[in-house]
Order: sequence, then C-alpha cells, then structure tokens
Amino acid sequence: MDDQEYFIDLLFFNRRLRSLVCFELKYGAFKPEYAGKLNFYLSALDEYVKLPEENPTIGIILCRSKSDKVVEFAFRDTTKPMGVATYKTARELPSEYKNILPNEDDLRKLME
Repeated sequence: MDDQEYFIDLLFFNRRLRSLVCFELKYGAFKPEYAGKLNFYLSALDEYVKLPEENPTIGIILCRSKSDKVVEFAFRDTTKPMGVATYKTARELPSEYKNILPNEDDLRKLME
C-alpha cells in the first residue's frame, strides 16, 4: 500500500462466521498502540481482500499478558471486531493433549 509493505502475522478464514480472522502475535504485554495497528490491518483486509458476501474481518491480538483497563481504553471507541487474548508457554504438552497431537518425532517425520 502506497509503496510500503505490511505483514500480518497470521490470517485465517472462519467458514461458520464467513469472516477473515487476523492474528497479531506479541511476545510481551499488551500495549495500546497494538490496537491501532490491528485496526489498520482490518481496514486494509476489508478493503482489498474480503469478498462482498463475507462478514467484516475479525482481529485478535495474542500477547503474553494484559491489563483489562488498558485493553478497555485502547478499544473503547473502536467499532471493528477486535479482541485481546493471552497465552502461556510450557516445556511439555499437557497430558490431555498427548494422545491427540503428534509427538515431536512424528512432526519431524511429517516435515521431511
């Protein structure tokens, strides 16, 4: 756009919602400026990528931590469907997922 490149971290399409879903991945805590960047991406996706019969693009910021009050103020006057979620990292896969997801060796074989 305007001779500049912009890169979304992850972009999916939700068939049931009939909507693009844009993820911005952040290593640290949520910062208010992330909302502006996501809003920019959602506007661009709705203008240039979304098809007329699809619903507006949804944006999710995935970060390590967040303050609910900071998130509230960052999104207060925004009309686009956006949200913030947090994640946790772990060295081992939780036991309830061990029989569902492939193990490390199986993943390596798949990528060969």
